Amino acid sequence: MNTLHGWPRISFVLLHVYVLGVCGVVIGAFAVQFLGKELPCPLCVLQRMAMLLAAMGPMFIIKQTSVRESDSKIDGAIGFGMSIVASILGLYMSGRQVLLHILPGDPGYGDAVFGLHLYTWAFIVFSTIILVSGLNLMFSRFMTVGKLIDQPKMASRVTAWVLGIVVTANVASSFAEGGTDWFLPDNPTEYKLIEEFKEFLDSRSSAGDAQKAN
Repeated sequence: MNTLHGWPRISFVLLHVYVLGVCGVVIGAFAVQFLGKELPCPLCVLQRMAMLLAAMGPMFIIKQTSVRESDSKIDGAIGFGMSIVASILGLYMSGRQVLLHILPGDPGYGDAVFGLHLYTWAFIVFSTIILVSGLNLMFSRFMTVGKLIDQPKMASRVTAWVLGIVVTANVASSFAEGGTDWFLPDNPTEYKLIEEFKEFLDSRSSAGDAQKAN
């Protein structure tokens, strides 16, 4: 049985902070979406997906700490490698959106938060994830968690549930925004699924009225 002491303990805690921190950023984007009534564009949705994929890296490492047959160093390489790859994709998408609105006088997409637009914050978040993941790989000799049979499982379960809920909410939000179309609108102004459902109800109501008239 391995106990949590020194750097491995710090690393284990930071893995949870890593996942919850990324989830917190996406939840903040949801707050802007629903409270500020700013629907995300396709690039915004892709950036959220990249963030959540990056969070699955450390979540994978947390899960593997209770698997006896796995190799801790390989698990760390896979998890942080996943985060780096996802963040590189997110960095490309957020950087592209920054460049789309870089000309002087361009108001940008959506309102600014603390002086920066969400896609600029996303660029900073992805850069930070790459830096943190790279440092963890560089110092894996000290930061590898190992097999923690006596790990605080409740904290890990709560973290996994939070990530799962945020992923599910992101899927539901994207589906509500795009409706039955294959592609999201470039400049969304409404939730198409809700509008399609209203149109369906109106058509049923009109058909019922026509039958009564006959």
